[in-house]
Amino acid sequence: MPKAFFIDTSRCTACRGCQIACKEWNELPPNQTRQRGSHQNPPDLNPNNYKVVRFSEHLDAGTVKWLFFPDQCRHCQDPPCISVGGSLVDGAMIHDAQTGAVVYTDKTSQISEKDFEEIRESCPYNIPRRNPKTGVISKCTMCFDRISHGLLPACVKACPTGAMNFGEYPDMLALANSRLADVKKTCPKANLADADTVNVIYLLIDEPKKYHDFAVAQNDTGIDRKTFLAHLFAPVRRSAESLSLD
Repeated sequence: MPKAFFIDTSRCTACRGCQIACKEWNELPPNQTRQRGSHQNPPDLNPNNYKVVRFSEHLDAGTVKWLFFPDQCRHCQDPPCISVGGSLVDGAMIHDAQTGAVVYTDKTSQISEKDFEEIRESCPYNIPRRNPKTGVISKCTMCFDRISHGLLPACVKACPTGAMNFGEYPDMLALANSRLADVKKTCPKANLADADTVNVIYLLIDEPKKYHDFAVAQNDTGIDRKTFLAHLFAPVRRSAESLSLD
């Protein structure tokens, strides 16, 4: 049974415990930072941050309101990035059927820059990042090493408010719908972000665009037919090219 996160932004205080826990568990190096006039730090996802708590400030009826969004890979149920890059290098990009986790390995360093750009553009949430030094493409792994041994993802384990939840997909979807019904009593614009197509379900208390440009999917298909077919037949093309060289 696929696993899923339920991220309840109505309970997020932007403590960034999830962000730090992710860095610590994955032994990711620090980033050089500076004050940019926002509490959000770093400004975006990068090879050293698989999760970033985004801060969004809005004026509502004369009152300043903060919206917090712990951004990460959504582990799509039908991941476009796998459709584009899954056959490029054997073992580089994996969609685990048992957990639903979409995992990139160090073998992604063998993927060309052109192919990486197509992989990134296929993602409707603008998630994949590439390390300019190593060439490795990286993102949230769903803490695949932890959940494979019955442990919670590090971010969920660290969350002190109940904003981060993890379990079987049907259970998380049921919890999300239950919380949505409660939150709507005081926040009528509350909604679930793309809950039927991803394994990271967000409860938002306001319109998605107020949180982040990619809070919900920014395209319907992820990739066009030409790109999909090109990558589908890539192994055959490379095999033919290898034979011609021989």
